[in-house]
Amino acid sequence: MPRSLDDATLTGLVADAIAAPSMHNAQPWQFRYTRGGHTLTLLADLDRALPEEDPATRALHVGCGAALLNLRVSAAHHGLEAVTTLLPEPAAPAVLASARLGVRAVARPAHENEARAGGEATAENEARAGGEAPTGGAPTEDEALAALHPAIEQRHTSRYPFDDALVPEDVRALLVAAARAEGADFSFLTSPHLETVLGLIRDAEGYNRGDPGREAEQHHWTRNTKTEAPVDGIPDYAFGPRDAQEQATTRDFVGTGALPGRARVPFEKRPQLALLTTSSDHSVDWLRAGQALERVLLLATLHGVSTSFSTQPIEWPDLRWILRDPVFGTGHAQMIIRLGYGPTGPRTPRRPTNQVLTIEP
Repeated sequence: MPRSLDDATLTGLVADAIAAPSMHNAQPWQFRYTRGGHTLTLLADLDRALPEEDPATRALHVGCGAALLNLRVSAAHHGLEAVTTLLPEPAAPAVLASARLGVRAVARPAHENEARAGGEATAENEARAGGEAPTGGAPTEDEALAALHPAIEQRHTSRYPFDDALVPEDVRALLVAAARAEGADFSFLTSPHLETVLGLIRDAEGYNRGDPGREAEQHHWTRNTKTEAPVDGIPDYAFGPRDAQEQATTRDFVGTGALPGRARVPFEKRPQLALLTTSSDHSVDWLRAGQALERVLLLATLHGVSTSFSTQPIEWPDLRWILRDPVFGTGHAQMIIRLGYGPTGPRTPRRPTNQVLTIEP
């Protein structure tokens, strides 16, 4: 039987988990640990949902999936076994995942350790965090996850301009493999699909500014650091500069307002965008997408690649379906990621662990 975790280790696991990104940094998660069952449960915090911009809670699930991936990485780093199950209580949809934790006695074969919803074992991972197939000398899944741990603290969303240097093909291949390890597809956009998606991003940004409900919801999650010390939301120092050409793909958290002294600078003329998709579009797929997203982001961070998100068109159903590649696209778009070389972006606040973690006997 696994031994109970000490509180310091447990708190460290959750602190790593909540370093994950979430829409508007709403941090829509709670964790509950039961000592008797050695199980850490991830629950949706629906008080932090975004009913205007995320009415189906798709983005909430993606963010919580990202937190779950961080938890798995942290567990591997601490030498722990984390046998996870998605949606373990069908009658309680707010219970998103459970992770039974225990000391890892021996290195496991390079298999994905996640028990999918319904308790079925997953197929053997062909792509590790480092992109290697499970042959002699290749890392186990635990080793591949543990190798990502330093990136948890280093990863930040960058709403700053990137330079024109291309992400090398070998790094792109590793990122694609990282997403596939979590059951998602990750593809870099090329012309003419890229131009279509860029247009959709600009259209969606305009839709957002013209929708009072969405504008108000976005403003609710922005923070003025001159008057408050935030623990969530997007602080003003993380807004980034404004694109002098008004064509940036990053969400403009200033909206229709103004931020005195905000710089106007040119952004890259041809952003490097990638689309994360899943074959289906249900709650379990959103959680898998979140794990794939965070695995990609952590690996990109280790390779010196900065990232941000351009998810505005995914939030409009009439635009979301157009995001599919007209030739090869069959999946459901879950995230649009901008990648490149430039500032890594500032650290955004997180709630204290005592606000998100409950420990039960």
